[in-house]
Amino acid sequence: MSLLDQYVLKKFATPFLYCIFGFVAIWFIWDLSTNLPDFVQGHMTLGMLFQFYKTQIPNVIVQSVPVGVLLALLYSFTQMSRHNEIISILSSGRSLYRIFLPFVFVGLLLVGVCTYFNYEQAPQAEARKNELKDEIKNNGKTNKLITAHLFRNRIDYRTWYLQTLDISHQSASELEIIQQDSEGNITEKWYVDVASFDPATNTWLFHHVSHVTVDPTTNLMKFEFLDELPISNWSESPWRIGSSMMNSDLLGVPQLKNYLAYNRDFPKVRLAPFVTNLDYRWALPWTTFIVIFLAGPLGIVYSRRSILSGVALAVILFGALLFSSNLFLAFGKGARCAPWIAAWGPNILFGAIALFLVWIKATSRELPTIKWIK
Repeated sequence: MSLLDQYVLKKFATPFLYCIFGFVAIWFIWDLSTNLPDFVQGHMTLGMLFQFYKTQIPNVIVQSVPVGVLLALLYSFTQMSRHNEIISILSSGRSLYRIFLPFVFVGLLLVGVCTYFNYEQAPQAEARKNELKDEIKNNGKTNKLITAHLFRNRIDYRTWYLQTLDISHQSASELEIIQQDSEGNITEKWYVDVASFDPATNTWLFHHVSHVTVDPTTNLMKFEFLDELPISNWSESPWRIGSSMMNSDLLGVPQLKNYLAYNRDFPKVRLAPFVTNLDYRWALPWTTFIVIFLAGPLGIVYSRRSILSGVALAVILFGALLFSSNLFLAFGKGARCAPWIAAWGPNILFGAIALFLVWIKATSRELPTIKWIK
């Protein structure tokens, strides 16, 4: 690494770290002041407090890094421009591309960090936060039961109605299960008081079961009452049954993949939010890389008069990037465009704008201006 690389990276690193730690500190103070009454009421210990905020840090980092990169680059490059350091570097024979080179590696490093957190920890932060808050309010007791749930297995033609479903304990109560044939005729019914699932053997164990078999005209063919009835090799599991109620925004990559694998028989409109969010988990970290090449060229100015306009344009473009990301995501979740377009479209669009800005600045051209017709 040359002295030039070390110098520009040092200029960037100090304000960037200040921004990240500042964002985390501000968020922590605000969140703690908001939740403090609940923490006091639930007699929260220091260990529980640490565990609570440890689950939230990945999401805060993923959200803070692009903003920190934007502000740090604008600050460091405008300061170097004010003191004519950029002009001195260019006069020594170094190109603008060479100045940006170390930031390519910084951007890739930050993309890797954000991808690691956004893989599972950051998306699940909000759900985990709500679970821990409920646990704190109820003095360590949690209620994760899904009640009055209807699930339709379109591949195996089974419909489940469960009064209560406990995914964490792999159990359910007051079940009604209807088996149909490919033509929609009911062939069997099970009425179950209590059921448990063994994931190791993929076996449901029904307790106090009423089993009814009917013919295609719904005439009763067989009725039996059993204390216990084990059923193996059904494709349904408590997780799959409960997954139909899951919020795609709160699932990490493994959960999204499982959901799409288990519920591939759902209509495309129903699966659209999950496919879109799966692509978005990979696309979101690259926002940081794009911000580097949006803010960098606009932070480098050759005249003090253009500093404010460059900073303003960078902030406007960053705001437009965030707005377009939310807009494209809404289109993707509503099945109005392909999921990959919804996830990667803003990155492609603003990545092209960023490359154009780098080329404009590196060739000493002026940014295009709008000429108003009088």
